[in-house]
Amino acid sequence: MTAHVVVGTDGSPPATAAVEWAADAVRRGCALRIVHVCEPWSYDIPLHTPPGFRDSATEYCRGVIDAAAARARERAPGTEIGTLLEAGRVGEVLRREAEDAEQVVVGSRGLGGFSGLLLGSLSLDLAGHVATPVVVVRNVPEHPRGRIVVGFDGSDHATVALRYAFAEAVRRQARLRVIHAWRMPPVGPGAMAPTPLVEDIAAAERKTAEQQLAPWRERHPQVEVDHVVLCGHPVRAICEVSREADLAVVGSRGRGAFGSAVLGSVSHGVLHHVHCPVAVVRAPGEA
Repeated sequence: MTAHVVVGTDGSPPATAAVEWAADAVRRGCALRIVHVCEPWSYDIPLHTPPGFRDSATEYCRGVIDAAAARARERAPGTEIGTLLEAGRVGEVLRREAEDAEQVVVGSRGLGGFSGLLLGSLSLDLAGHVATPVVVVRNVPEHPRGRIVVGFDGSDHATVALRYAFAEAVRRQARLRVIHAWRMPPVGPGAMAPTPLVEDIAAAERKTAEQQLAPWRERHPQVEVDHVVLCGHPVRAICEVSREADLAVVGSRGRGAFGSAVLGSVSHGVLHHVHCPVAVVRAPGEA
C-alpha cells in the first residue's frame, strides 16, 4: 500500500486547518487520505424524521469531504488524494485508519463527533492508543517560522519523539530546539538545596543531555540544533518556544519531567497552551 497520511475532517474551521496542514506536510511520494465520519446519532433518535432527512444528511457529509479534498488539491497539487466517507464512531474509524498510516492529523476542535477533540477524551484516546504519530492542529502560524521544538529527557519514549523531530526538521529544512528539563530532588519542608549542590546537578544534567544528543547531531549535520537545558517544568518551556515554532513534538511517556506525556499533566499542559500544532509520538509496540 502507498505510504499515506490520514486527516480527519468535519468541515469546521479547525478541521479545515488540519486538512491544510496535512496537505502541506505530505512528503514527496506519500498520499493523503481524508476521512469524514457520519456519526449515527441522528439516525438512532427514536423519532419520526421528515422525508428526505437521511438523504440530506448524506449529501451534507459528501459535501464536507468533497470540499476538504478540493482544498487539499489546491495546497498540494500532484499529490495522490483519496477520501473515505463512512458511518460510524469517529474514534473507532480513526484508530482503524491509523493502523497503516504514516501519521494521523486532526483539528483541535470541531463539530459533532469532533467536538472537544483537544480537551476531551477522543484526542487523548487517539494519541494514547495508536502507534502512529498523532498531530493535533491548532494555532497554525500564518507564515512558516522554520523551527521545531521537541521535549527530550533521554528516555526511550523521548528518543522516538526526537527521531520524528529530526526527520521533520530535515524535511522542512528547519531549525530544531531541544528542551531538556530537569527537576530538583525533594528536600525537607522549608529547606533549600545548597547552591553548590544545585550547580553540580545542573552541570551533570547538561553533560548527560549533551552526551545523549551528540549522536543525533552527528547523524544530522544539516540540522541547526539549539539545545536548552533548564531546571523546571517542560510545559512552560515548550509552550514558550512554540510561539516561534511550526511544530511541537512530545513523546507519549517518559521519565522525570516528561512522565505521563500523553495521559498526565505534560500532555494536557502542552495541548492546552501550545501556540502551534503538536505531534504526539509513541514508542513502537505501545499501542
